Amino acid sequence: MKYRQRMASIGAGLAFGVTAALVSAPALAAGLIEEITIVGTQRVEPETVKTYLTFQEGDTFNSRQLNRSLKKLFDTGLFADVIFKREGGNLVINLVENPVINRIAFEGNRKIKNDTLETEVTLRPRVVYTRTRVQQDVERILTLYRRSGRFAATVEPKVIQLDQNRVDLVFEIKEGLPTGIEKIRFVGNHEYSDGKLGEVVRTKETRWYNFLTADDNYDPDRLNYDKELLRRFYLARGFADFKVTSAIAELSPSREEFFITYTIDEGIRYEIDQVNINNTLEGFDEKTVADIPTLENGDWYNADEVDSSIEDLIDSIGFQGFPFVRVTPSIDRDVENRKINLTFNVEEGPRIFVERIDIKGNFRTLDEVVRREFQLVEGDALNTAKLKRSEKRINDLNFFEKVEVSRSPGSAPDQTVIDVTVAEKSTGSLSIGAGYSSSDGPLADFGISEGNLLGKGQRLSFSASIAAEKTRFNIGFTEPYFLDREVAAGFDLYKITEERQDESSYDSSSVGFALRAGYPIGEYLTQSWSYGLDQTTVENVPTSASRLIKSQEGDEITSSISHALTYDVRDSKILPTEGYKISLSNKVAGLGGTTYYLRNQMNGAYYYPIGDQWIVSTKATLAHILGLGDDVNMQDRFFLGGQNLRGFEDNGVGPRDSASTDSLGGEYMFNGSTEMRFPLGLPSEYQIAGTLFGDYGILTELTPKDANTIDKNALRASVGVGISWVSPMGPIGLDWAFPVLKEDHDKTESFRFSFGTRF
Repeated sequence: MKYRQRMASIGAGLAFGVTAALVSAPALAAGLIEEITIVGTQRVEPETVKTYLTFQEGDTFNSRQLNRSLKKLFDTGLFADVIFKREGGNLVINLVENPVINRIAFEGNRKIKNDTLETEVTLRPRVVYTRTRVQQDVERILTLYRRSGRFAATVEPKVIQLDQNRVDLVFEIKEGLPTGIEKIRFVGNHEYSDGKLGEVVRTKETRWYNFLTADDNYDPDRLNYDKELLRRFYLARGFADFKVTSAIAELSPSREEFFITYTIDEGIRYEIDQVNINNTLEGFDEKTVADIPTLENGDWYNADEVDSSIEDLIDSIGFQGFPFVRVTPSIDRDVENRKINLTFNVEEGPRIFVERIDIKGNFRTLDEVVRREFQLVEGDALNTAKLKRSEKRINDLNFFEKVEVSRSPGSAPDQTVIDVTVAEKSTGSLSIGAGYSSSDGPLADFGISEGNLLGKGQRLSFSASIAAEKTRFNIGFTEPYFLDREVAAGFDLYKITEERQDESSYDSSSVGFALRAGYPIGEYLTQSWSYGLDQTTVENVPTSASRLIKSQEGDEITSSISHALTYDVRDSKILPTEGYKISLSNKVAGLGGTTYYLRNQMNGAYYYPIGDQWIVSTKATLAHILGLGDDVNMQDRFFLGGQNLRGFEDNGVGPRDSASTDSLGGEYMFNGSTEMRFPLGLPSEYQIAGTLFGDYGILTELTPKDANTIDKNALRASVGVGISWVSPMGPIGLDWAFPVLKEDHDKTESFRFSFGTRF
């Protein structure tokens, strides 16, 4: 109340001062100003006040000059009231100074901290208080709360009068509840339902189960992002004329929720009629890239595929010795027949060279770590495809929350500066987990890692996993650029103990280390080498165990070298939707130690999208291990069942002892899986999907070594359904599988459940 009274008095004084000056101006406009007297100043020197006047002693009284001076004094922000008064030849200027702020405080704020609010407001202690600036700061605070989805927030400034014309300024804040989204409506959509488009936009309707996300709070910036998401969605499905005509957010009278309406114009859906390449680049044969555009006659027009084709064309042409190239698409619409003729125009681009690469925002990460991911260096011809791949490589480091790569003019017309702006994020992690697995039983794990050690991009990690039937400890270190070359080198130290009484009547423990190095041969092809030394102990073998297992009780030392080639063109290494991956690995044991074998393995995986969120994948593994002068030990053999052949128990398939029914493993293995992943009609942000799958495989010794061994070289197969959920508590998987091809001695398992969590 004191603040309101004070503000009212200041406002009244201001009105009075202006009125007094305007009314008295004509009366003052006569005679000379003999003396100017300043009254009421406390902090401001009278001579300072006179510097703001447009007249001085000896001048004639002039109403225009008086009004200009009055305005200038108010514009300084130093005075709450200014009154001109004439006393004969003397002009008396009565001033009321604005108070000085002693302290600024915030009350009632919980969601936004004081530090954030202090950086937002413009007023500071020891700064002159003005009502205008206070109201401006109130709006700034309200804007900050609205950005965080709290449109019901209110801010009331309070002024506490102190002596010596000082005040304390307090912003009393009532944050209110987050302003949710009651309803999202779409107008003008015919091809896709409201539910489908609701999955496309980032903004979601407020529901009780959305407590882990802020996407159901209104954000005007997110509304603009949603318009772009809708545009991309339609352009990728043939609607080349699509546009969002309006996106309106209406706040309810209670200010507690919004109603959002997107009005769209879908237009018509176009098919590709012809795809052509128009080449004006001298010395270049367009036939060499004729198969690069992925769009074909009869396909629906897809803007994403057009962009991808442009990048591939620029990339391919650049590698053929044409660094200065520009590819632009031209679209010729046939509205009547709903056809599009697409032409990629290949022409010589401007000759631009990279003058400098500037990196900003990396306070902890060394410049070298970012710079070495660039496929361009200073002096290179600018290649936009390489520039985009460089940005992706920097993002893949996972050291930064944001990576922005832009260009600015250089010192000459043919020079450009590449500006890299990054925002660092925490690269260390601590995890404590608990869960359950059908194969290992109850489990708990602990892990600590640093992915950007000392800002050099090095990775150091320690992990421990303790389960009812398997325990593992591991320490690992990786230097991604060993000896300043693109070679990822590192080591692992580990200890593993397994209880395998149920499957094979023995327990085992292994301790060892591995040295490893990997490097790219091409953009998609990598090669890796490793050396490992391992000591394995087989113990707790009962008298009823298989003769093969009894013969291997004790210690074995394995000294081995491994090699692998991997060709990976998948679109994602975490959750791929298209592309394929092929790997070939070899391992030779016998460089010392007591174990001798040659192990070869080939893996392949292929992913193909058949619809939106419908992904078909097929995977296969072919492996063989050959003993070099001796039988292959149990720990080195292949086992089949469980995760790699659902519908069967772990180690439930393959050679088995006829008396003890122990699983003996095999020396030859082939297994594969064909799976279709599909949505279950739930919002995509829940990350719940269904699967239909078929698994198959063979595990055998080829030539049984013991008459008591049951080894039928027969194909096993199963079919099933599953549900996967990437829950906030960790991944959860449910699989129901039913064997359709099996042998009498196989051990089956219809249901598998896995659950893991991180705190």
